[in-house]
Amino acid sequence: MKKLLIIIFLVSFFARAEDILIPMDWDQEDHLKAYGLAYWSIDRGAKVEWLLNYRGGSFKIEGYENIINEAVVRGVSYELITQSDFASIANEILQSNMEIVELEKAPKVAIYTPEGKYPWDDAVTLALTYAEIPYVTLWDKEVLRGDLSKYDWLHLHHEDFTGQYGKFLAGHGRDSWYRDQVRRFEKLAKQLGFSKVSREKLAVVIKIKQFVMQGGFLFAMCSAADTFDIALAAYKTDICDAVFDGDPIDPNCQSKLDYSQCLAFKDFKLEFNPYVYEYSDIDLSKEINRSVPEKNDYFTLFDFSAKFDPIASILTQNHTRIIKGFMGQTTAFRRELIKKNVVILGDVKNSEIVKYIYAPLGQGFFTFYGGHDPEDHKHYVMDPPTELEMYKNSPGYRLILNNILFPATNKKKRKT
Repeated sequence: MKKLLIIIFLVSFFARAEDILIPMDWDQEDHLKAYGLAYWSIDRGAKVEWLLNYRGGSFKIEGYENIINEAVVRGVSYELITQSDFASIANEILQSNMEIVELEKAPKVAIYTPEGKYPWDDAVTLALTYAEIPYVTLWDKEVLRGDLSKYDWLHLHHEDFTGQYGKFLAGHGRDSWYRDQVRRFEKLAKQLGFSKVSREKLAVVIKIKQFVMQGGFLFAMCSAADTFDIALAAYKTDICDAVFDGDPIDPNCQSKLDYSQCLAFKDFKLEFNPYVYEYSDIDLSKEINRSVPEKNDYFTLFDFSAKFDPIASILTQNHTRIIKGFMGQTTAFRRELIKKNVVILGDVKNSEIVKYIYAPLGQGFFTFYGGHDPEDHKHYVMDPPTELEMYKNSPGYRLILNNILFPATNKKKRKT
């Protein structure tokens, strides 16, 4: 009799339950896989809504049968809800700093990365692979022939767009991987009709900038962020030492920088020494490494109005506002060198350290995120890749995946 009552109760509940809630607060078993489940659901035509600021930025998915099976397979926590349940949730959202955003299209994702990767791992590639979100890879040939028009979202792999080969000369100039990289880059530049790598990379960043202005979404981490702007600013001059390109630096190159071409930064001073592992004073790696112990290295996400600033709210959805810091060749951005139109999403309060920024550009948007790997405080060349199975609730990796789903929202409904 007891078993019969349980069966009757379950049948009755399932008959009333129409949707599922994917909680993104501390109740979620695997936050990173949850993003992949949301993407999978959108891609299959399910109605998916992002409940901004509600329980860590939860997802509501209409129709539960196939979604439940997929959630179980992926290890994602879910809750069954009725129309009455969601009416109560919607009322709470209406009266609070929350908002409901419909996710309408699974974005086409591309990663800018070389065929023969450098001997380190890329956090975005790791995140997408773990979350089971599909992506393609492309490189300079594809960018220059116009392939970016096929995609909605582009990530820049750990990259140096200045033509200085990552400024690894002092530490790794004799390593086989470094010498091979130089040979491959120089060969490719010549094949594409450029006299040197710095000129070819400039053409690439101009194409990527055009992609954003025409409605694309750009996400960059570590050195890809600051070298992108440095390359744009230096379009009229030569900032590469002879050890990189065979001819000397323009002695007046600093004064010839055109900051108006940059996406995020202004008034920065270049580091010309080819044996110093730094590009400019945008980055704060040395200062942080010297003065901030790992146990004290944290940054804070800003709270935004979900109703009036939904973009910033989307990009900062999380189950905590305090995020562990992590190093990189470009670890964080110097506050005074950030343009006024750029929105600061995460920083270290009362300091010059800014970790996470975004801004609109033309019809599109870009996000820059300082550091290399959110779960590896100091990730060195040849270090093994981070196993995300051990960090499936990572707040730092959640910021990456917020950006992946950002283009799924309806552009016309966005406010800037």
